[in-house]
Order: sequence, then C-alpha cells, then structure tokens
Amino acid sequence: MNRRNTPTKEAIFNLLSTSKKALSQDAIERQLDIKINRATIYRVLNRFCEDDIVHKIVAEDGKQYFAICEKCENPSEVVTHHFHFRCLSCDTIECLQVPVAYSVPDGYKVQNANCVLTGVCNDCS
Repeated sequence: MNRRNTPTKEAIFNLLSTSKKALSQDAIERQLDIKINRATIYRVLNRFCEDDIVHKIVAEDGKQYFAICEKCENPSEVVTHHFHFRCLSCDTIECLQVPVAYSVPDGYKVQNANCVLTGVCNDCS
C-alpha cells in the first residue's frame, strides 16, 4: 500500500536503518533529532510492520523492539522465522539470521514465530 512519506516516518526509518540492533519505542524516542510523541512513533512502527518494512520482536518481559533485517533489501535471502538475541547487559536485541527449526502437530499452521535467546551479546562479553 502506498502511504504518504512524512518527516516523522523518514526519521524513524533512517534511525532503524542505521541501527545494527532492534530498538524499542523509548530508545527510538531518545535517539531521534526531532520531537515526536510516543503514540505517533508506535503508529509509524505498526504501519512499517503492516507494510513488511520492519518486524516486531516481543521480549520475554513484554517489551516490543523493532528491526529492519540486514538482508531485507533482498527479501529472497531473509530468513522469515529466525532467532533474536537479547543482551541482558546492554538491553538490546539483534536478529540472528539462523533459521528456527520446529515441528507442530498435524493440523497446526504456524503464521509467526517469536524466538528470543537471552544472555550476553558479543559486544558485552
């Protein structure tokens, strides 16, 4: 769906594009150069999710993080169901392009998988 580009959307997209890790709404709000309220940030992030521009990761504490995968420029290379790693030291989440292997009973159809590994990231260890 074609949506109007705004300075707000552009600022959020540019921040997510340059970040190597997934960002929460409050981290996005802190890092933006322009003043945007929380509701607007969530609205933009949810639209990005609807348009498959970013994906949402929900950590075990319920906090939402948003990321653009490194390989999203070439969707054929993106691992749809992949692991995420949450660092307990720097409180960040990053995408790990490792496919998730799982099985479900007959009759079940998986539409989404949320796989978050928790520990200490490479930068902090």
